[in-house]
Amino acid sequence: MHAPSPIKRRQSRQIHVGKVAVGGNAPISVQSMTNTNTLDVEATVGQIQQLEKAGADIVRVSVPDMDAAEAFGKIKQRVDVPLVADIHFDYKIALRVAELGVDCLRINPGNIGREDRVRAVVSAAREHGIPIRIGVNAGSLEKDLQKKYGEPTPAALVESAMRHIDHLDRLDFQEFKVSVKASDVFMAVAAYRELATRIEQPLHLGITEAGGLRSGTVKSSIGLGMLLMDGIGDTIRVSLAADPVEEIKVGFDMLKSLKLRAKGINFIACPSCSRQNFDVISTMNQLEERLEDVMTPLDVSVIGCVVNGPGEAKETDIGLTGGSPANLVYIDGKPASKLRNEHLVDDLEQLIREKVRQKQQQEDDMIARSV
Repeated sequence: MHAPSPIKRRQSRQIHVGKVAVGGNAPISVQSMTNTNTLDVEATVGQIQQLEKAGADIVRVSVPDMDAAEAFGKIKQRVDVPLVADIHFDYKIALRVAELGVDCLRINPGNIGREDRVRAVVSAAREHGIPIRIGVNAGSLEKDLQKKYGEPTPAALVESAMRHIDHLDRLDFQEFKVSVKASDVFMAVAAYRELATRIEQPLHLGITEAGGLRSGTVKSSIGLGMLLMDGIGDTIRVSLAADPVEEIKVGFDMLKSLKLRAKGINFIACPSCSRQNFDVISTMNQLEERLEDVMTPLDVSVIGCVVNGPGEAKETDIGLTGGSPANLVYIDGKPASKLRNEHLVDDLEQLIREKVRQKQQQEDDMIARSV
């Protein structure tokens, strides 16, 4: 029921962002970024905890000045998920957050300034075992590259990335990952494809400034989907003008659809029609809302009639097929019980949670036997 993905992933050098392995054979990690004021420690900690609850593997926090660096240190002490500090221009901020326990530095060596300042940041990263993310963005290319290319292009993004990478190569520092983001899908995809052939380090994927919840989800799914299908990508961030928690949800849904990551419930649901024997749309809305806390991988099909229902149900852990006078539930591909519409969502939720409990118990037993 959980067939492996046919995608052959690009083999990259593995690094670690705190407790999270990135690259190599590690699962593709999903991250987001806080949009609270970093100086507001309570609000930022609260948002990070919400993101962690949604399943975030890594969270990025903007650290624009030294006051924010000190606040970052307090934030870091109160959360478990690895944190990336987003830093520009002032190398002293990078040095300070390194002391305060940051898990990754997001910088561009080229805008840190003189070689001695870059060397100081790299030295701190090496000393504390902190990787670096080089983050290239089409909206903030170096002026000479803007002049050379006339406008942002895939070649300009890659040249900018390689320029920053050269800084780290000269200092024999290989613990880094790279992103080359653009809001234009074609530009970002072409840049990532080219960069993937030039370096061995992990790639962090994103379509930057993708848009609102709906439009940004569509744009990101197309762009990141093309790259992920190529086997490119070790971490992803879905950039939405929406609640950051939605970025995590969309990111995992994207990976689940490509069978690259199994986390939470994978719903298969029909769009509904006049054949439906229960309100599919309402049922799905309620189930998704109620079961957001479930992180155990599970395939659940919700089909309104008997045309495709039994076929889908036989391929999922739990399947609901519309019927009259009652709807039929399949468990592990076999008919198990009948549910009437009156308490359909309550009864189905109970069955799903029981299945989750069983799977968790099986996993716990396997771990116990292996110790």
